[in-house]
Amino acid sequence: MVFLHTADWQVGAPHARVEDAEKRALVRRERQAVIGRLGAVAREHGAAFIVVAGDLFDSPRPDRATVSAACSAIGALGLPVYVIPGNHDHGGPDSLWEQPFFLQERAALAPDLHVLLRPEPLELEHAVLLPCPLLRRHEPQDTTAWIRGLDFANFGSKPRIVLAHGSVQDFGPAGDDDESDGASNRLELERLPLDEIDYLALGDWHGMKQVGPKAWYAGTPEPDRFPRNNEPGHGLVVTVERGSPPGVEAIKTGHLRWHNLEFDFTDDADLEQLEVLLAEATRARAGEDLVRLTLRGSLGMSARAGLEQRLETWRARLLRLRLHDQLRLNPSTGEMETLTQRSDAPLAARIATRLLEESRSSDPEVAATALAALRELHAAA
Repeated sequence: MVFLHTADWQVGAPHARVEDAEKRALVRRERQAVIGRLGAVAREHGAAFIVVAGDLFDSPRPDRATVSAACSAIGALGLPVYVIPGNHDHGGPDSLWEQPFFLQERAALAPDLHVLLRPEPLELEHAVLLPCPLLRRHEPQDTTAWIRGLDFANFGSKPRIVLAHGSVQDFGPAGDDDESDGASNRLELERLPLDEIDYLALGDWHGMKQVGPKAWYAGTPEPDRFPRNNEPGHGLVVTVERGSPPGVEAIKTGHLRWHNLEFDFTDDADLEQLEVLLAEATRARAGEDLVRLTLRGSLGMSARAGLEQRLETWRARLLRLRLHDQLRLNPSTGEMETLTQRSDAPLAARIATRLLEESRSSDPEVAATALAALRELHAAA
């Protein structure tokens, strides 16, 4: 039996760090569009259903337009979709999943969307789902604990699939998601009767990763941050049979590309090499890439001004440019003579001389301010 494992859609995420409003809207739309791509993967591989291991929405209170759009996209898939609440869209009394508007839109637009709010077996025609929903954002108890006491003899030869959202021992979201629930939402998978379980579909970590012979994080299907040793942007096509190891195939579903790039300047001529690096990474596209760029080394003042002009072009092309500027300003002898030996502007020459002295200060803040002022003075001159 084949199904599609996915998680962490986080529909409605604000992406506030994308500064331009129009570009931010493009990034948000991709979180809706990926639902259709997941459906195409599921149908192509003959999946019987789709599971979402938590965080379908980014918030426990998404706005109505987001709810309607998500339900419409899910309804268009043509397959049953089984969802558990995660830490972002947790369940519990008066949660999103029990609100009249959500219930209305699910019934009207996505009748095959099933939200599993209770930790109890759900027996389907060809499989048994064992959902472990998060009913609070921070759950101190292991949500999979209820499975330990099950009588598996009742399920016959149907494969058993666990759905859970949280972090496993020594492996959690802190290294990837810039967030951590500490000791909350821990999953003690090693305490489960693993011989009786055929697959563990996990959510919470935004990168795809196998964490046991039968346990996988699907990761977010559309990348939503700069990668850190992980592989976001996939759906997992899972083949299960009772008593046999699962077959897992990762299928790429992400559209936007998030890049971590680093560049070291050795001299001013390296500006052209930086241009080549950015062009190759983005394949000369516009409006599809987000780049975290770390710059090191040193540049003269004219080259620095040229760099700023080029970066403005890339800010226009990219959805986001996150710049880590660790460059040192290293004026050439000619550039400094232009400023400090100007007979036609003696005041500017004296200021430049003073700034040059301060740029060599042992105080990093004083030195940085002086170099920035020298750069502005050079541009004005």
